[in-house]
Amino acid sequence: MNKNTKVLALKYRPQTFADLIGQNVVAETILNSIEANKVPNAYLFTGIRGIGKTTIARIVAKSLNCSNGIGKICKEDLCENCKSISNSNHIDVLEMDAASKTGVDDVRDLIEFSRYGPTTAKYKIFIIDEVHMLSKQAFNALLKTLEEPPEYLKFIFATTEIKKIPITVVSRCQRFDLSRIKSLELFDFIKKIKDKENGNVSDEALKLIVKISEGSVRDALSLLDRALLTLSKDKELDLKSAQKIFGYFDKSQLISLFEFILKGNEKEVLSIYREIYNQGVEPKVFLNDFLEILYYFKNANSLSMDSTNFELNDDEFDKIKEISQNVKNEILILFWQFCVKSLSELEIVSNQHLSIEMLLIRLIHLKDVKNINSENIKNENITKTNIKSKLIQNKNERDDLFDLKDKASSIGQMKSIIQEKNIEEEKNEDIDNKKNIINSFEQLIEFCSLKKEMKLKYELEKNVNLVSFEKQRIEISFNENLDKDFIKNLSSKLYDWTNLRWIITLSKIKGQPSKKEKEINLKNDLIKELKDTSIYKDVLSKFTDAELIDVKNIEKEELDD
Repeated sequence: MNKNTKVLALKYRPQTFADLIGQNVVAETILNSIEANKVPNAYLFTGIRGIGKTTIARIVAKSLNCSNGIGKICKEDLCENCKSISNSNHIDVLEMDAASKTGVDDVRDLIEFSRYGPTTAKYKIFIIDEVHMLSKQAFNALLKTLEEPPEYLKFIFATTEIKKIPITVVSRCQRFDLSRIKSLELFDFIKKIKDKENGNVSDEALKLIVKISEGSVRDALSLLDRALLTLSKDKELDLKSAQKIFGYFDKSQLISLFEFILKGNEKEVLSIYREIYNQGVEPKVFLNDFLEILYYFKNANSLSMDSTNFELNDDEFDKIKEISQNVKNEILILFWQFCVKSLSELEIVSNQHLSIEMLLIRLIHLKDVKNINSENIKNENITKTNIKSKLIQNKNERDDLFDLKDKASSIGQMKSIIQEKNIEEEKNEDIDNKKNIINSFEQLIEFCSLKKEMKLKYELEKNVNLVSFEKQRIEISFNENLDKDFIKNLSSKLYDWTNLRWIITLSKIKGQPSKKEKEINLKNDLIKELKDTSIYKDVLSKFTDAELIDVKNIEKEELDD
């Protein structure tokens, strides 16, 4: 270890594969390849910040160039090569930051330098950090050397943005995806560091550090360093002190706040939130933590303490499980949607604090929405059932509604413009008084006709195949001729006509034939049936070139006339 530096992240930086935590598979694979003398031309390490990409790159460089060999790699008494590599001043191990040297000229200088063999070590090694920052031209210049380098030359790349690296470069490297460090493993690691530094920090405070670091060892050590510097020598850093230092708050406050939301106690809800806000917690941080609590309430039965990433203690976890038994999943999902939407609202409001307070008030009133909606749906179903029964019992009235367009048209030819206008108003008033009576696909087509939505009617009759028609839900399939704005226009009109939101879904099922298709099929069946009659055969016997091409259904009234 580098004992001369006071920064914990550097002081306890791993120097060998044995010192690494959380990357056992990567370390074993690299060691096996070196021992088997099957070292790849280039290594590529990718992962989030602070999990050991550059550290592993240096360990690989030391493993390849250690004077004692891979089996006896230096641990305490470093050889000249290992010491120089640890101090970043080895003549044959060049570390380059691609963020500051992104151009093709920098890569050309690197390639030119690679023409010369190593001076004191076995391999010449180029470590390029944040390699994704190289320009496209720089990557192209590197390709040939990367694929067929001299035997003494090895590349080691490190990046946090693997998707920004051309696939042609990735395919020439042996790629290792470094994982986040598990919470328990990271907790044990920083606890050992705390003991070595004689720090007086509680386990709860260490768990908070692990939670904030999100699996990054460097972040965890930096936070521990900050905590130890803030701490008085004779005082223990407990959870509350750590929350103040790192800008976090006690999650039990959020659980109590959620409990008061469910009880509808607006005064207590706002009081708890203002207390949290006065602790210096930013509204965005508060909202993200509230979303985490909602997640735990929703999934309380499927979670264990280990899976909460040290977010909760035992008492808080038990309390969440108890409260969640009395909360419907629908309410929690609604809360989640409102909170996520409020996150985007925070970016456009000038006073985020007030926006959070209004959100909490909305949640208090939102908790009863599900019950209200259920009652409305129940009443609505009763109303629709009554209407349907009335329509079945009074068939003549329904027929009058369907024939309204034809009657209005006939009267319009006989009346003046003023009289026609009055009839149109009466017709619209009659339709408006009969809201919510669209209970079938046929009625929908008739409404389009009555409302003079001829384009919608044409699409429904010719290009739409009905799959199912239920209460406020229509499932259809369609042919390639359907207008692209059909669903949007139909949804809008249905809302205007019924004052209800309709769900229109597209199905892969073929569905029923369209109205036009039904008419054509019926016509073909009639023609086929009539061709088997004696009348048609008599006609053919007298007119051999005759062909039956159409059939008309003559109503009884027309025959009487």
